[in-house]
Amino acid sequence: MSNQPPRVALYLRSLLDTGIDTRMLNLSQGLIERGIDVDFVLNTSKEKDLLRVPKEAKIVDLKQAKLLKGLPLLINYLKQEKPTAILSAQHFTNEVLLLAKLLSKASTRFVVSEGNTISSEWQNKAKLKERLTPLLVKLLYPQADAIIGNSIGVAKDIAKVTGLPPERINVVYNPTITSKVIKKSQEEINHSWFKEGELPVVLGVGRLNVQKDFGTLIKAFAQVRQNYPCRLMILGNGAERQNLNNLVKELGLENHVEIPGFADNPYKYMKQAKVFVLSSAWEGLPNVLIEAMAVGTPVVATNCPSGPEEILDNGKYGKLIPVGDVDKMAEATKSVLRGDFQPVDSDWLQQFTLETAIENYLNVLGIAKG
Repeated sequence: MSNQPPRVALYLRSLLDTGIDTRMLNLSQGLIERGIDVDFVLNTSKEKDLLRVPKEAKIVDLKQAKLLKGLPLLINYLKQEKPTAILSAQHFTNEVLLLAKLLSKASTRFVVSEGNTISSEWQNKAKLKERLTPLLVKLLYPQADAIIGNSIGVAKDIAKVTGLPPERINVVYNPTITSKVIKKSQEEINHSWFKEGELPVVLGVGRLNVQKDFGTLIKAFAQVRQNYPCRLMILGNGAERQNLNNLVKELGLENHVEIPGFADNPYKYMKQAKVFVLSSAWEGLPNVLIEAMAVGTPVVATNCPSGPEEILDNGKYGKLIPVGDVDKMAEATKSVLRGDFQPVDSDWLQQFTLETAIENYLNVLGIAKG
């Protein structure tokens, strides 16, 4: 019997500033702390992004911008390194990984995971290749040794799209709450809006894209300001920036709304905000909502598919509102500003911690706990 520790490979297209990549980075740290070897297998990488990888992890850069061009190299890696398990976490890496399983015939345990509701996400894509994703999922996901949905809603959606029995889909919440999140939330903010005596700040965080629907948040904020002097900050970058800036000007909110871009440390802003608002049209399990709750900030969230309803215990720990409903988002935000919110029990948040997630991932990856 080998005395070598288990080796888990995490397969990604690249490392970016997304919730998926944060999940994989958190997961890698937790696995390493359990004495498990970790490889990051990346189709392509940038030096600045690799600085986020734990120093104990091995980086395998396939140096291929196109996923399919990296397939032969991925197969070679699997045959030579023979990791105990390999996990992928986004399209189209999930599909390519399963092709690699079929072609390599490796004894590795192949696990794919979903972080969004497939049926919601891909019907909003313009390219034919992307709109065909549910078909690829239906064809290839049955080949996986295990499938993970990061929420009950995502797991149900996977079963619906693939036709697989629900018991084939594992629900594992993201390793969202870490000591790093709590520590970084305590850092000082060098911004005049967060100085003592300033107006309360409403906060949104996420990519500036159609999915996050920050336009609804801006419109709702305009209503909130009619009754409560406050400010709105949205942290993130993305294709919708110009449209959002135009909306801010149209509503005459230039002096009350800021969209400063991506923040390396959004947690300190969450900690100091008076209310955090998730305005998404769809999600999987929104990390930012959990992070805001973890640092003690009251939240308002759309009851989108999926995640917010589970995270907020059906509205017990935050206001749930219909997707795209400006009026109800405004009313819910004003309610929180009035002090109408329920503090979150620490026991409830435990299910979203790194420690709990690692236990569940080890089970799905087929690795005995040391």
